[in-house]
Amino acid sequence: MYFHTWPFVIFFLIVYPTYLALKGTKLRLPVLLAASYFFYAWLNPLYLVLIAYSSALDYTVVAKMAKSRRRKSWLLVSIVNNLALLSFFKYGTFVTDNLNILLSSLGIGYVVPAPGIFLPVGLSFYIFQSMSYTIDYYRGNIEREPSFITYAAFVSLFPRLLAGPIERGGNLLPQLHKRPRVSAQDIADGLSLFVVGFFKKVALADYLALYVNNVYAAPKQSQAPALILATFFFAWQIYFDFSGYTDMARGVARMMGFRLMLNFNNPYLATSLGDFWSRWHISLSSWFKDYLYIPLGGNRKGKFSTYRNMFLTMVISGLWHGAAWTFVVWGAVHALGRFLTRELEGTSFYRNKVPKLAKQLLVFGFVTFAWIFFRAESIADAWLIVTRIFTSGFADPHCPLLALFLIFAVWLYQLAYESRLKCILELRLVRVCIIVLMILYLAVFAPSSEQPFIYLQF
Repeated sequence: MYFHTWPFVIFFLIVYPTYLALKGTKLRLPVLLAASYFFYAWLNPLYLVLIAYSSALDYTVVAKMAKSRRRKSWLLVSIVNNLALLSFFKYGTFVTDNLNILLSSLGIGYVVPAPGIFLPVGLSFYIFQSMSYTIDYYRGNIEREPSFITYAAFVSLFPRLLAGPIERGGNLLPQLHKRPRVSAQDIADGLSLFVVGFFKKVALADYLALYVNNVYAAPKQSQAPALILATFFFAWQIYFDFSGYTDMARGVARMMGFRLMLNFNNPYLATSLGDFWSRWHISLSSWFKDYLYIPLGGNRKGKFSTYRNMFLTMVISGLWHGAAWTFVVWGAVHALGRFLTRELEGTSFYRNKVPKLAKQLLVFGFVTFAWIFFRAESIADAWLIVTRIFTSGFADPHCPLLALFLIFAVWLYQLAYESRLKCILELRLVRVCIIVLMILYLAVFAPSSEQPFIYLQF
């Protein structure tokens, strides 16, 4: 079930008081695990087989590591198993499709049958979370979790299950051990976060999606202004959609006494591409940094190795997002951007002479351009959009002015939040007024069409 639907509201109205009533008893975690599994099974009961298997295997691997000298061998069991699950369910069809294309180009008539598998929602997120636990234990960064119930709840905690944040054992497991102290402030802050996330999703992301989907579904029928506008809208749509989910997840967790990590920190105010990736999807960016980029050597072995490791990390990150060449190209474009700007960003001229607003606009422009490859249905469509942006004529894009106004308002708010005005925006009266305005807007203007969360496909 999804946060912005009535089934979730009913589910939470039943689970939440039950959880609070049992939070001081030994039944708290079993009930939380059962609720999380029910939440996941609502989408497809077969999903439970996979998440239970993944949790049980990694829990067993760490138990074996604790008693064995062959720790690296057990770690490999976890890594190979998790990557095999991810590869089979997420990339099986992608591999067979490309293999058939290759066979056809070689004149071989044999067709490899498609595996006919489905991608379980949230698989990429809980696989990475579970795998980080085994790696962290191997490195000595965390203690072994003795209770399987606690560990299974860590992997499947329903607020963050479907699309993150990807939590680390060092942050979430200690919270599961403690009796939660849910204060009135926790409930108020949690509700505020949920309303903000709901507003981002329903009032902003879903509204922008109406224009974006129409243009990107048939790019040949649009000229440069509409393609540029649709790409600009998509940049904000995916931000509102994904950060909206994160806000709702953090809000629900906060009301239950858990503090999930910040996953988005005004990424479109970044002043460099490196800064952007420290603000965008922070839990995933830091995961790839800690478990891929640094193990590859990071920036410790010279410039060539640094750029090679950066390229591999960005391309694999792109492939993580989906089984399509468009995501690989998107990652490669970001890698190229880092290659071209990394040295410049380190100069005193860029840091001190270039105006901050100019740096923000340059980074936003590059990130928005790269989103073309992320959103396009195919490489051919992406290239068509890029070429038509620079070669097609001008036609009225029929721009929805309300969308521009809403984006501009959010951008101004973010600029103010990262200025001296932050203390004013954090005043309780101001926060309450903003929440009330959001609720009134949702009541009057929210679109009736229900769009799925973008990141549920990853």
